[in-house]
Amino acid sequence: MHRHRLLRHAGTAAALATLAALTATPATAAAALDVVAVDFAQRTGPVHGGATGMLYGLSDPGVPGDSLLAGARPRTIAQKAPDGDQHPNGDALVVADGFFAAGGEEVVIYMQDVYSQWPYENRGIDDYLAKVDTMVRKVVRERPRDKDKFVWVPFNEPDGIWYQDWAALKQKFFDDWKLVFERIRSIDPDARIVGPNEAAYNPGRLRDFLTWAKDASCAGGNCLPDIMAWHELQRDKLASYRGHYEHYRAMERELGIGPLPINIDEYGNRRDMSVPGQMIQWISLFEDTKVDADMAYWTYAGNLDDHAVRTRQANGGWWLLKWYADLTGETVRATPPRLNVADTVQAVAAIDESARRGTILVGGGSEPVQLDIAGLDPAVFGKQVDVVVSRTTWTGYEGDALKPPVTATRRATVSGGKLRVDLPGGDVMAAYRVTIVPASGAEPEPDAPWTVSVEAESAALTSAQAFNQDTTANPQLYATSGRRDVGAMNRVDSAVTFPVTVPRDGRYRLGIYQGANKAPGRHALFVDGKLNQIVQYSANLGWTYRGRTDVDVELTAGTHELSVRTSADGASRLPGSDITLDRFDLTEVTGAERAVYSADEARLSGGARITREAKGPAIALGGDALATFFVAASEDGYYDLTLTYRAAGAGELPVRVDGRAIRGLRATHPGEGSSRARVYLPAGISTIDVSGPARLELRGLTMVRVAQADAAVHRIEAEQATRAGTVNVVNVPATSGSNASAGAYVGNIGNGPGNTLTLPRPDGFGPGEYVLVVHYANADRNTGHPYNTDVISRFLDISETGGTTTRGVFRHNYAWDNFWPQATPLTLTTGAGAVVLGNAAAYGPDVDRLELARLVLETDNRSRG
Repeated sequence: MHRHRLLRHAGTAAALATLAALTATPATAAAALDVVAVDFAQRTGPVHGGATGMLYGLSDPGVPGDSLLAGARPRTIAQKAPDGDQHPNGDALVVADGFFAAGGEEVVIYMQDVYSQWPYENRGIDDYLAKVDTMVRKVVRERPRDKDKFVWVPFNEPDGIWYQDWAALKQKFFDDWKLVFERIRSIDPDARIVGPNEAAYNPGRLRDFLTWAKDASCAGGNCLPDIMAWHELQRDKLASYRGHYEHYRAMERELGIGPLPINIDEYGNRRDMSVPGQMIQWISLFEDTKVDADMAYWTYAGNLDDHAVRTRQANGGWWLLKWYADLTGETVRATPPRLNVADTVQAVAAIDESARRGTILVGGGSEPVQLDIAGLDPAVFGKQVDVVVSRTTWTGYEGDALKPPVTATRRATVSGGKLRVDLPGGDVMAAYRVTIVPASGAEPEPDAPWTVSVEAESAALTSAQAFNQDTTANPQLYATSGRRDVGAMNRVDSAVTFPVTVPRDGRYRLGIYQGANKAPGRHALFVDGKLNQIVQYSANLGWTYRGRTDVDVELTAGTHELSVRTSADGASRLPGSDITLDRFDLTEVTGAERAVYSADEARLSGGARITREAKGPAIALGGDALATFFVAASEDGYYDLTLTYRAAGAGELPVRVDGRAIRGLRATHPGEGSSRARVYLPAGISTIDVSGPARLELRGLTMVRVAQADAAVHRIEAEQATRAGTVNVVNVPATSGSNASAGAYVGNIGNGPGNTLTLPRPDGFGPGEYVLVVHYANADRNTGHPYNTDVISRFLDISETGGTTTRGVFRHNYAWDNFWPQATPLTLTTGAGAVVLGNAAAYGPDVDRLELARLVLETDNRSRG
């Protein structure tokens, strides 16, 4: 049960390390503990990695960002039929290249999504066959080399659409299945077909179908699908799925078919998506049974099924997907206290003997967790191990999450292959990653800052109301911390007030979890009764589709009263102040933003491998070996990226940031060294690819924010740029809660070749690699779908006069006066050609301001002998 208390959890890094004590000998669990047994000696098969596929997780090329997609690395995605009308984007062929480039393996095509209505309009099988013919021919024609990566779903949820009455329509379904099956195979004899893809596991219908399909004749063979699929869409399926899986496999054996690969191509509820403690439960089900599974599409296309913030930022749930995608080697037996009970602690564990690393992902319960670990083979792990515990929790659907903090570490002696790790309770929405490796180098240390969380409903409320958001009773509600929130903030004296006690003088970051209903807005933050600042909120999808807004406050050690109010002067409400509030996180800020990515956090390819010598883990590079890091930046700007290594000799260090080469990095001498590049990174996830000369040992990557370097960025308000054609300036009314800078923005760009906005090149910005940041608004969407929000991306063609053109994509961001930054990489080839933004074929987004930054400001290389 989630605890509803004012201060839900608090602690310094040291206190958190005490909470997560790591003990080398087993102990009897207290009654309040959830005990999870992990046995690294009991292998359960190669890591499959199929549990985090996505239905409509992608919408357009670049939405979501390529690095965000690659980090989550879904094995499968399910998307609409080519040129389908069900949704305005998400076309399987349009998103395929980006998906495959990010490591994806299989695109599941929902063929009936060629139709515009939900449930699908039934125009007869002949109409459908004509559409089947067109879409299959298009895939075969346009993807001759990789058409085998596209698989076909003839019918989506036939138990609810077209064939509900099984007694009357069973034979009709069999006949139609045969017709569609044979039409697909007549065009592509090797096509793989998925089905029956019903909305739930229906054993009677499924037995009838399989019994018929194994004996029927389709295209010269039987009529069985190549991939078995059904949906698991409700909370109770967390308890019943394993029974469904076992029943199905027994049915296969009885009927003498299969075993077929399985894709549960829709799973989960709204309350699950983005919540690490919920998603680990689903991941454990599907990884244990080694099937593919695609998260359900409840909200809108292109946000990784609620795991992407804006275009390229990650929320807390994304980090769990990333941790899961990082697993290598073989899974091992992980036994929770209650295996088939919804909303309880569950776990996935894996061992990679070549990397000498064990990993446990665990979460989903509210009580403290005791990990009883066995099977730590000394030939793999040695006699002493380093244990590192990281934590990710819910940050809202549109709440940015940086690299998860290390909450506890320990160098422990292993006795009899056993170890105990204790994890704190109190946060049912959290998940933990526990890594165990042979001890080497310096003992690891926690890096979690002091933090405290306050539930809004537990604070003192003035002219506001607490509302129940019981996601257990109704899992189709969006996730809410504590399952309650505060709304009706619609009077001049509405306020949420709470005390906090901080340990030291200094700067603290207040994270406000809020829902601004399709419009930006503002609140006033008071500290100890005095106005501290106006808080500017971005628009959200709705009252309960939370974002998180961060503001910094200076506090002295001791107790303070914080108050979030709808009025700054007590006489008038701030624009857009009727905003729901869910939770407040107050976190100590110590120095510049800094994150360390160790060798164990890189993904390796091309023969790269982990070594563990006296000075700690390192990645052996050389030849085609590649180490890939996924780094998180909190804001647009310059960061120092520093690589540390031991080199066998001098040589170039090829480094790419989001695929763009960073030149000038090299090992200058044999021995220990470091190389640094000051690089402009957009807010969110970036991919850093590192290779090196033969026998170079890469120890890790450190990222540090260098805010003072942002002075090198060229900034201009859009209304000060050169406008042409229909492009016009829009002044923001005082009644708007808009975040438009300087009170104005520019609209009507595009929809004709002459309707452009031109940014002159400033002095000193000659040929080279750049990043253009456009602060934009786009609230374009279709309407009419019963539950999906059919958002539409807009595009700008960004042209260098005398040079090339790059297309920038701008996803829906909820309101026309709500501006987000979106970065587009540019390669400028002329000395002074202006940068022109337009779109001859359609309207682009509205634009507030522009920022042009060189990709790299400086590099240096140092040798330490």
